[in-house]
Formats: sequence, C-alpha cells, structure tokens
Amino acid sequence: MEERWYLAALLQCHNIGSVRMHRLRANVSSAQDLWSMTAEKLERTNILTGVLAEKLAHHTHKNPDLPQQLQERCEKLDIDLVTIDDALYPLILKEIFDPPVVLYYRGTLIADARRIGIVGARKFTPYGEAAAMEFGSKLAAAGVTVVSGAARGIDTRAHRGALRTGRTVAVLGCGVDVVYPPENRRLLDQIIESGGAVISEYGPSTQPLPAFFPARNRIISGLSEGVIVVEAAQRSGSLITAEMALSEGREVYAVPGSIYSPQSGGCHNLIRAGARLVESAKEILEEMQIVPPPARPARQRLTSEEARIYQVLSLDHPLTMDEILDSLPDTLTANIPLLLLQMQLKGIITENEMHAYRRVERN
Repeated sequence: MEERWYLAALLQCHNIGSVRMHRLRANVSSAQDLWSMTAEKLERTNILTGVLAEKLAHHTHKNPDLPQQLQERCEKLDIDLVTIDDALYPLILKEIFDPPVVLYYRGTLIADARRIGIVGARKFTPYGEAAAMEFGSKLAAAGVTVVSGAARGIDTRAHRGALRTGRTVAVLGCGVDVVYPPENRRLLDQIIESGGAVISEYGPSTQPLPAFFPARNRIISGLSEGVIVVEAAQRSGSLITAEMALSEGREVYAVPGSIYSPQSGGCHNLIRAGARLVESAKEILEEMQIVPPPARPARQRLTSEEARIYQVLSLDHPLTMDEILDSLPDTLTANIPLLLLQMQLKGIITENEMHAYRRVERN
C-alpha cells in the first residue's frame, strides 16, 4: 500500500487537519508508522493532546482497511490523489502558510501552470456577469489557467468564460465526486474534458459544509499569482479569498462597479484598502509579463445580418428575443433564432438563464 493512501486515510479523522499533519509528519518517519501508533505513542509526540491522540488511534483501529478502501474508491470514481511531496503538486501552493497535505482531483493537474483566481458574488448583476466572462476568456486565451470555486454566480461565469478559450480549475468545498451546486454538473464535466481540473482536499463523498468553504478559499488564492474580485457586497465571502491572497503576498485586483450597486461595495472597499483597480485582462497580463495573443474583433467575425443584431445588444443589459425583435426590421425577424444560435456558437454573444442575450466582447 502506497504511503499517500495512509496519509489520506489519516486525514479522514476529524480534527486532524493539515497543520497538525505537517507537524506529525516532521516527527514521525512515515504515514504508515503513524497509522500503527497507539494513543500513548501519539501523545508522546507532544503534537496531539490526549483527547486528539485517542481520537486518531481510535480512527485507525476502527478502520484498519481504510487506506485500501480509499484507494479502491478513488480508482472506481476515476479520482487521482497527489500529496505535497509529489512532483505534480502545484508549486505555488506549497508556499502558503497552511498548504493542503493531499489533493484529490479529476482531470489534469499541472504543477507549474500560470494561474489567476477570479471570485465574486453569488448574486450578481449583468455587468458582473459580463466582466467575469470577459476576464476569464481573455486570460485563458493567453494561456493563464483561471481558478475559481464553481459556486453560483461570478465563479460559474468565470469558469464559463475561460472554457471558451482555454483552461480552468475548480476548487471545491466537498469531494470531487460531489456536484455542488447541483446545476453545475455539466460545467464540472466540461472543465475536466477541456484539460482543466476539479480539485479538493476533501475525500470522496464528502458533502459541502459551511466550515469547508473558507478552507477552500485558501486553496483558490494559494494556487493563484493573483486574485480578481469582480463583484462583492461588503460582507461577501469572496472577500475572505482576497484577504487570504493579501496575507500570502499575492496580488489582489478589484473590478470597479456602479456606486448605486450594493454588489460593488466590497470591491470599492478593496480598492480603498490598496487593491489594484483593473478594467481589462490586458492589465493583468502585463503585470504577469505575458503577451496576449492577437485578437480578431468580434465585428470581423459577423455576417451582415448578425452585425445588425450585434448593434442592438450590449455588454451589461441582456435583451430577450422579443426585445431584440422589437429593435430590428421585419426582414430579419424570421431568422432571429437561427442567427442568435450561430452567434453563440461563434462565442460572440451569450444567453443567460432567463433566455436573454448580450455581447461577450466589448468591441
């Protein structure tokens, strides 16, 4: 049995987190040795209290086959496991104060990828949706891996934007075989299929709990050279990710918003506190010293009929099909559904859950 499965099995014990496990590993030669230690021996390490030593010893005694079972379950579910000692473990993540000891993942993990995190509110405006998708798309097109948490709202839009042009990584606050939120099942599959990864420090079947998400956020910021906050209210959870990034010396970028929108209050507070105001992915790529690929403007990819529709649409105010029809001459109306579909396939416009359409690019 490989060392990594003993390590993963040890971490399944409640209250034995990554900080304690790092300290235990520094004092005990192997995870397999830890697995076989009595409570008395564990307590003599002076790392665990008597209560925690008893809990860990009870966990290993009660579940003697857990390492083997964990390996078999991961193989069955096509889940890979990497430890902090492995070459595949993301290099930049090792630098944070509390790096996860193990990572479960589905998809493709790249140790030295250039990454930027994009986070924001679950309740978002059309403006925030447009910004998240544009930053995600243009950063991914330049070869940057976009990291986010696959949550409802801005996270999902950042992933979708990145999937249009490149690679993205979703960090979950549950097992990588658990879909949360449930409507993102297809999104997570697309991330894996497109060469990205879905990762977590939590084992298979672990359900999402509120306590897991702040810990998840440290991995988002830890994987990233910088974090972009697109929309965030003054008490948004995405600000926790920004604070973690700052504490680890990573760049924090904030997208400004309307002074009338409560969803922009958190971003404006970040800017007041010293976060860098950004209006385009180009600014971030310049900071990373990455030359963006030449882009062909959206207008150059349009037919004359599509161009008429494009003129009607905006970036931050989605229009329903009826609203689009009201703005166009009668000669175009019969072809509108087909034209909108063609424009979506070209990646020029996007449709939201309310079946309203907007531009994806500014030009």
